[in-house]
This record gives sequence, C-alpha cells and structure tokens, in this order.
Amino acid sequence: MSKPRSLDLPARTRAYRLRTARQEFAVLDSRPEGRALGTVLLVPGYTGSKEDFLALLDPLADAGYRAVAVDGRGQFESPGPRRTSAYTPRQLGGDVLAQVAALGDGPVHLVGHSFGGFVARSAARLDPSAFRSLTLLSSGPGRVGPDQRTKIRLLRAALPVLPPSWVWAATVWLDGRDPAYVSDPPEIVEFLQRRWFSTQPAQLIATGRQLRVEPDRTEGLARLPLPLHVAYGEGEMVWTVGELAHMARSVGARHTVIAGAEHSPNVSHPAELASALSAFWSTTPTPPHP
Repeated sequence: MSKPRSLDLPARTRAYRLRTARQEFAVLDSRPEGRALGTVLLVPGYTGSKEDFLALLDPLADAGYRAVAVDGRGQFESPGPRRTSAYTPRQLGGDVLAQVAALGDGPVHLVGHSFGGFVARSAARLDPSAFRSLTLLSSGPGRVGPDQRTKIRLLRAALPVLPPSWVWAATVWLDGRDPAYVSDPPEIVEFLQRRWFSTQPAQLIATGRQLRVEPDRTEGLARLPLPLHVAYGEGEMVWTVGELAHMARSVGARHTVIAGAEHSPNVSHPAELASALSAFWSTTPTPPHP
C-alpha cells in the first residue's frame, strides 16, 4: 500500500464530494494561481486512496496545473456497492469518465498509480477523447509478480470469512516486516487503519483478483490515440523494471525512471515526479479554448 508521510491538506487544496452522473466521489482538488495549463485526474491503486497524492498536489499546482485526486467507488470515503460485480474494469473506467465530465474542464491529463493504471487505461479505451494524455505510474502491462500475487490471494481468501479486524492485523504484520512501517507516526497508522475499514471488502476482493489475472495489455495500449507516459521508481518491486521498460518501448511512450524511488514516487519523490509529469504534458497538444 502507499503510505502518505503527512496528512496535512495543502493550502490551495479543497476536500469535497464530486457529484457525477453515476455517484458522488470524495476528491482533493488543488488549483494553481491564475489560469491553469490543464487539469490532471489522479487515480489511486489497490488499498490506496486520494491521500496517496497529497504530497504531489502542491508541486503540480506550482507547475500550473489543477490537480484532482479521487477515491474510486468503494474506496475509503467514496461509497460503493457490496457486490464484486460492481468493480469490473469497465465499471471503474466508466466512473473515471463521469468524474471528468463533472469536473467540467474538457479533456484532462490522466494519471493512474499501480492498480489505478488498470482503471485509467480502461477509461481511455472507453473514450480516449476525454483525455489529453495517459500516464501509467508504477503500473505494469498485466498481472503483478508472483510475490504480490501470493499476498493478494491470501487477502482475497481471508476477506469473505474472517472479521475485518483479523485481516487488518495480518496486513499490518506483513507490512511490519518492513522497518519503515514500525516508525510510522501514530496519526499515519490511525489513518491507514481507518482507510482499511472504510473500504468496501467487495472492492478489495474484485480489484485484487484483477491484479492477479490481468493479461498483458501492451498491444491495446499501443492502439490508444493518446500521448503515453510510463513512469516508475528505480526500485519498483510490484512489477519488474524490465517489464515496465519493455512496455514503454513497445508502445512508444515517454519513459521516466525516478532515481531513489520505489513503488510510490508520488509519496517519496513528489517534486521529481511533478517535474517529469509537467515536462511530458508540455509536449502534448493543447485543446482549443471554447
């Protein structure tokens, strides 16, 4: 999971519920001074939330972009059904299109982190005209590696039959083998626990399955009529850096490797990531103003 290092809301950021034609979604909306160069929609990954992008919002606003991070359906502060069939890639991609329409800023730059990349590319396939570009951040061409598949399989098996508190305790134990987890401030640990218990189990079960079985989507990605960007940390471990680099080359995408980062450059290296994103966006066509 991504773990924000601070929960402080940036000064230019507003938290609210975005009303769309499908449902309401909890968002964090950060705006630059003056006219924006464009709008960015940030889609979080598995077990994540909009807070995974907190550190990135100010740097993107400083670069001149309106940045909107969203909780997907059933994720943390956004409601969601209790049936797993509500969390197919097509359903989640349709939600993204509804969010773009509700923001009212025309085509947006779309960034999907980890599983959020699966959602983002699904949305782009449904209607590429809604987007100015697509960035897959620490998100691979298909299913995750064997270690991650094993963890997700155990989590999916436990969620329907064990109390949520037991599953949470097991998740903490797995993460606790990383010394960095033990040193998390109490408010971050409390937030992670609150986010876990607020997320619909059906969402975790359905999206976890997708991470385990997703086929290689490189060919479909290459067919998208959008500027593409593949970015990740040099220490990425959910997918191998080799397969991410191969995907970037195969689809002709801009390719960014963030030095010193791992799976969540949005948390650990927000300034470097914002610089890479804005450099990419500056090369994309600008839609005419109405």
